[in-house]
Amino acid sequence: MLVIGAGAAGMMCAVTAAEKGVSVTVLERNDKIGRKLYITGKGRCNVTNCSVGDDFNRNIVTNARFLYGALSRFDSYATMDFFERHGVPLKVERGNRVFPQSDRSADIVDALYHAAQRSGVRLVCNCRVQSLTFADGTYTVHTDKGEYTDADVVVATGGITYPATGSDGDGYRLAQAVGHSIVPPVGALVGLRCEGTTALSGLTLKNVRVRVQKDGATLAEEFGEMLYTHTGVSGPTILSLSSRINRIPPEGMRVVVDAKPAVDEDTLDARLERDLNANNKQLLHAVAGYLPKSMIAGWLDMAGVDARKQANSVTRAERRRLAYGLKHFVYKVDGPEPIEGAIVTAGGVAVSEVDPRTMQSKRSPGLYFVGEVLDVDALTGGFNLQLAFSTGYSAALAVAQKENKA
Repeated sequence: MLVIGAGAAGMMCAVTAAEKGVSVTVLERNDKIGRKLYITGKGRCNVTNCSVGDDFNRNIVTNARFLYGALSRFDSYATMDFFERHGVPLKVERGNRVFPQSDRSADIVDALYHAAQRSGVRLVCNCRVQSLTFADGTYTVHTDKGEYTDADVVVATGGITYPATGSDGDGYRLAQAVGHSIVPPVGALVGLRCEGTTALSGLTLKNVRVRVQKDGATLAEEFGEMLYTHTGVSGPTILSLSSRINRIPPEGMRVVVDAKPAVDEDTLDARLERDLNANNKQLLHAVAGYLPKSMIAGWLDMAGVDARKQANSVTRAERRRLAYGLKHFVYKVDGPEPIEGAIVTAGGVAVSEVDPRTMQSKRSPGLYFVGEVLDVDALTGGFNLQLAFSTGYSAALAVAQKENKA
């Protein structure tokens, strides 16, 4: 078996197949395996998520049904068992996110590398695949280091995000060469470019509700943490929202931030009335406890209330506008940040052309697609890596069963 790509999906596939007696060669364009794994989870590697059943599946954004079989064959607990068997103690954090106890992504990469060495996987690095051809039941992978042939080839090249790690769309070209359709790739788990955030750059808001709206309708919403950047908004809530709306044209789209989701406007109005009526300071200083300092002036301006006004002279109408504003910080969306900076790629090889039981091509027997090269993606929290491990395992199992029958 030939595996093109030594990322999460490719290495899990290679190790699993080799442990089941398959002769495996991995072709990797970089000088080492797992280049993208090193940077996941801010260098800590959120290796999986131990949510189960519907709790896991509701975090799959694209083609969840296609993945049910792969996830049942190799779920998050199987992934945890794999890495602990290969010497990486794990821990579970908030949101069922699983990390190595060391907080070092290198430990996950090293575990995959040493597992491959022990199981007899042949690893060829600094090897750029140029094309793929098929004749007489055999595939030939043409590379800058010569030709490699086998009856079974697994494409595990990733998407097109973080191209410096080697993911630049090679897998799409290989798939198209044998007749596969490609769902146009777009960024997922990516920041949104918005107007009016530059002055707030670097500010993090916690426990806020964030909605994306268009034409008066709410497209998606999330609760949690968000971050202002010099070009827009990011952070966990925004990343998740971006995956929900990344195929909708941004015209007329806006982000609406509710900074006080635990209370309604009437309660906020009553609180403001109490605090302002008893205060003869300037409004700018009287409301200092309601929001981070850098947001106060913008809030008052948005509400149309003079920041220099005495707090106890604020009118009921002004106070109502202030209460409304706390729950409606609105930013016009210009679009997502560039796809190169997205955490994962949405889009890829159309899953209607791939057997969900084996990850084998329906158009070209003996050819398999695993991981991010497929049109599958999930929310942040370890779910995408689990999809890589599960699909890689399914392909390995299929090849091993096929060879053992031969």
